[in-house]
Parts: sequence; C-alpha cells; structure tokens
Amino acid sequence: MPTIHRLPELLINQIAAGEVVERPASVLKEVLENALDAGSKAIDVQLETGGVRRILVTDDGCGIPHDELALALERHATSKIASLEDLERVGTMGFRGEALAAIAAIARTTITSRSDGAEHAWKIDSAHRDPAPAALNRGTVIDVTDLYYNTPARRKFLRTDATEFAHCEEVFCRIALARPDVAMQLAHNKRVLHRLPVGETRTRIAALMGDDFLEQSREIRAEGVIKLTGFASLPASARTRRDAQYFFVNGRHVRDKLLNHAINQAYADILHGSRYPAYVLFLEIDPARVDVNVHPAKTEVRFRDSRAVHQFVFHALVHALGETSASRAEVAAAETASANGTGRYPLPSEHHAAVPGRAAMDSASQAYFGFAESAQRSPSDAPTIGTSAETGIDPAAEPNVEYPLGFALAQLHGTYILAQNAKGLTLIDMHAAHERILYERLKTVLDGTPSVQRLLVPAVFSASPSEMATAESHEEILLKMGFELSVAGPRELAVRTVPALLAHAPIVELLRELLEELSQYPATEAITRQRNDLLATMACHGAIRANRQLSVPEMNALLRDMEKTERADQCNHGRPTWTQLTLAELDRFFMRGQ
Repeated sequence: MPTIHRLPELLINQIAAGEVVERPASVLKEVLENALDAGSKAIDVQLETGGVRRILVTDDGCGIPHDELALALERHATSKIASLEDLERVGTMGFRGEALAAIAAIARTTITSRSDGAEHAWKIDSAHRDPAPAALNRGTVIDVTDLYYNTPARRKFLRTDATEFAHCEEVFCRIALARPDVAMQLAHNKRVLHRLPVGETRTRIAALMGDDFLEQSREIRAEGVIKLTGFASLPASARTRRDAQYFFVNGRHVRDKLLNHAINQAYADILHGSRYPAYVLFLEIDPARVDVNVHPAKTEVRFRDSRAVHQFVFHALVHALGETSASRAEVAAAETASANGTGRYPLPSEHHAAVPGRAAMDSASQAYFGFAESAQRSPSDAPTIGTSAETGIDPAAEPNVEYPLGFALAQLHGTYILAQNAKGLTLIDMHAAHERILYERLKTVLDGTPSVQRLLVPAVFSASPSEMATAESHEEILLKMGFELSVAGPRELAVRTVPALLAHAPIVELLRELLEELSQYPATEAITRQRNDLLATMACHGAIRANRQLSVPEMNALLRDMEKTERADQCNHGRPTWTQLTLAELDRFFMRGQ
C-alpha cells in the first residue's frame, strides 16, 4: 500500500474544479454571481470561441480591497459567511469560497479590481499571486482564458464552440431574468447579442423570451409567508421541449424536484401528452427556511417545510390557470363599467333578438344537461349528467347585460358554435368545451371507487424489486383504485382486475407509471391523479359529439357554463375550446374602410 500523504494544493483545487467547473458556462455562472453579490448595477460579458478561449466579465460593484485580493484565489476564503448561523440563512448568490480557486486551477485567471475609496486598482493572476498596480475606474474585471489548458483530458469532453456558447448564453439569460435591476450586456466573438437596460421584470422577460410568451401566459401573484410571482404559459401555447422553464428561489435559478412536481400537478388537468409549459417564476422565502448548501453548483435547494412550499406553489398556479379568458374579461368589463358609474356594461341592441328568455334557457338546460338530478344519480350515471341549469338570462329583466362569450347565432357543421359578443365573433368547439365542463363537475360530484372488470387472463409483466415492494406496501390503495395485483413469480406481477373504464387502456404501462408515483410521492397524490384520469375518460365519453344538433337555448346554456367553469379555455387534453375574432380583424380581412 502506498503511504498516506497530503495532496498538493493545486491538485486539490483541480479536483474541486471537477465539481464546480463543468464547462465554460459554469465559470460564467460563478463569476456573474460574484458580480451580483458585489452590488453591481451594470455587467458586461465578452466571450470568445464559446467561452473556451476567453471569458471576460466587467462589473461596477464594490470591488476587492488590495489586502484581500490574494485571498480571492484561495479555497474556502469568502466574505459571504463567517459562521454556521450565516450558512443556515445564506442571502447571497455565492458563499462556498471555492469557485475562483477552482477556476484559477484549470485556467489562466486574472483579477483586476478597485475597491470603493481606493486610490487605484490592483491586479493579480493565477500564475503570480502578488498584487500589482493597475488601471480601472471602478469595480472588478475577471479575465479567464485557455480553459483546461493544464488538464487536456477534461478539455476533450467539451462540445463545439456553438454548443458551449449556447450554454453560456443560457446562464446569462437566467441571471438576467432574475435581476432586471441590473443592466447587462453579452457579446460573443466581439458581436453584441444582448443589450439589456435596467427595467421592470415584465420588460426583461419580454426582451429575453419574446412578447408572445407574455401574451400567451397568465400572470402569477400570490403572497403569504412566502411569495410567488411571475408568468406561466397557457396550455394552448405549451412546447415540445423543456426549454423555457425558469424557477428562481430568492433570485437563484434552481432545478428542484419538489417545485417541478408542484408545477406538473397544477398543469395535470389542462396539459396532456408530451408537451411542457413555459414559465418564469420567482419564489421569495426567508433564507432561514431554505437550505442552498446542497450541491457545489448550488442549483438544488432543500426547504425546511417542503410540503407547505409545494402546496403554496401548486395552489397559486391552479388559481391563476383556473381563470378563463371569459371570466377575466367579465371582471375587467365590470370594473370599467363601475369606474364609469353605470354599474353594468352595455349590450348592443342587435343582440337582443337572439337572446332566449330565462324559462326557455332553464328548460333547455335541464332537458339537455339535466344536472339538477345529479345528486340522486350513481357514479355510473355521471357521463350523462352535464352542466348546471342555472344558466338562464332574461333580457327583459336585464336589458344591458353582456356576457364574455356572447350569444349563440348558429351551429357550424355540427361541431362549432358561432356566437356574437361585444368584441365580434366567438367560435366554440362544443365537444371540447363540454368535456371540460363535465370533467370539472364530475370532480365535485363523483364520490366512491370506480367499478372494476376482472380479466379473464391475468396480465403478467416483469417488475423491478422496487416495483414489487411498492405493489406490496400499497396493496390497499391499488385495490381502492380498481387494481388487484398479485405476485406471479420472483420478478413478476399479475394484474387481475382493472377499473372498468380502463379495460382497453395499456394497463402495464399505466401501472408502471402509477407504481413510480406511489414510490416517490404521498399516496394521496397518486390516488388523486389516477382518479382524475378516470374522470377525464368519463367526461370525454359523456361530452356531446360532433354532428349533434343543438338548439339556440342549448348552445347558450353551454356558453354560460363555460363562463363560470374553471380552466374552460382548454379541454382536458390542453386544446383550446374557443377563440375570438374581433370586428377589427374581420374588417381587415374584408378590407372595409380601405
């Protein structure tokens, strides 16, 4: 056995660099975070060949004093914390005191800095640790060149310059999104790609993610002991990749399983398939209630009360996404009318002829939807239930009332409803809209376990030890959901009963996903998700089909229920249920006034 000996300081730093500096983007992240901690109000970033050849960051922060400059390149030297109490409530971006030392160990690093009140700047580099006088007006300049010049094996793992730059740009954008109060500029190979002045959060998001993102998103604003703000996309504008998902905790970009789960649950009822929401969300919480000292890259966090944070984020998103465009328009119009002193908002007189009276509406709603009898029906009758009978409107009693979706004019090809509102024309997919209404109603009406179907030949599938253990420990829960499983071999499970509504579904695939959820999350969450899947199936089968002829009162009954149903802007599969064509758009199409 070789003798035990101390490792050289350079080798120690190079080992640490393996955790901290994965690629040029890692260097940029650490340097930008230091610039923010220094109180910078303007940061300039210049990259060459994707950051491999050079990363130059200039800031106007407080600078580093002359007698502390040499310490900046040593491991575990920091101005951010001094005690365990500081570590337990970190309020800065950096705190570990190892980033600059790790960078200097695998790249040629130069720091030029002038602290507040200093007569001139000082310069130090990784090769010569003695500070020398330098010229700089204010702040700090960190120049990192020839990344991995002394560790060629690590350099072989780098990708093309374009790929490395893309990672650097992503880091820049994350930090820029979190700090709209800081002016930031990014240049690559002397070409400026981002020039971001100080502004508001909305302006910064629009500059980096586009106006389309804001137009197709809901604003999130919830505040209590903790605070959540930002924007989350509507299901109709969901993406095929997770390339526009940003979550910040106290200004730090994180990738946290707990937060991701809360977001996914909030979208579970409105987004299906292999599509992903886009969002920019900011969580503000007491630093003492979150642990950021989990991983050297500081991208993971651990909350002291994870369950409370999960539920707060989940409910904030559900509430915002549950608001429909129609309900928001109704509130906005009501506020406008109230501001004008009218207490109501006008209905164009030409709408009156198409508006059925309350008696006709109630009769049509009860005859077609029949929701008034739902309390006496069994769960198996639920698909035939429908929506509320309280959808009538008497134009004689309320002559000046307008509804966001307007009033039905006709049915198009047995599939769409054409309606007229104050803005112009609305087009409604009647099946998709009714499906959403049924689903939301069924969630509140249905109580009990689904009926089951026994398989003539049990479905046997191979299972991992984890899946076997989960199936055994959650046997009662699975039975309650309609699944009866038994051990068929050392590594095999047999499915003997399934929920009747899922008799033709890919049972093995569904069970694997369910067992995975049961092993990771509280059982109640898995039950709720499975129950909602069943209800979605029931709603889809129970909703009105294409080519079903509806009377005008029936169509209006559907519109009124859409206006008061949460998440009615999209069906259970994330497709939009209605769209608006304004009079201005119609006039442009027909070139009126031109």
